[in-house]
Amino acid sequence: MTDKLPANLLALFAPRPPLRYLPHCDYSPDKRRTAPITGVAAYLEALRTPDPNYVPSESWMQKRDRLREEKKAAIAEKTKAALSQYNPEHDPQVRGDPFKTLFLSRLNYNVKEPDLEREFGRFGPIERIRIVRDKGSGKHRGYAFIVYEREKDMKGTLNYKPLPPPPPITVFHFFTPDSKTAERVW
Repeated sequence: MTDKLPANLLALFAPRPPLRYLPHCDYSPDKRRTAPITGVAAYLEALRTPDPNYVPSESWMQKRDRLREEKKAAIAEKTKAALSQYNPEHDPQVRGDPFKTLFLSRLNYNVKEPDLEREFGRFGPIERIRIVRDKGSGKHRGYAFIVYEREKDMKGTLNYKPLPPPPPITVFHFFTPDSKTAERVW
């Protein structure tokens, strides 16, 4: 069938010339020698008598478990030391009757004492407000204590839910074609 093709197409099916011979880059195959290969039978006796100085390495799971246990032990030791030093009767910051004290948590870090006094002062006279701060950096820790003068004032705050913030006011500015100033529409 290919004999009926024209010569220019037959040239496409012609074999390529043979590759040029290049000598081997390291050793020729007839001069190459490899190590003799044997089975494991020669090593069986060595495997039967293990090395007494061998220490197995720690796997990643064992390391993870070891580090976890070390961390638990360090936390337990730190907690034990902190509890041995904790004495609320001699803490100068702890003042007031616990039955008149309101605990506030999850406070915004921008809240100040006047904000708390304005929000919770409506329930009764406040004796003291303490926002707890970090001793080292002085940053707000997110919780506070409010001591009221009367116990019934503190109990009045237990069902208190703050009002949601008012919706934002949308202000539209537009220019009239005849003026260069903007008019405000509420």
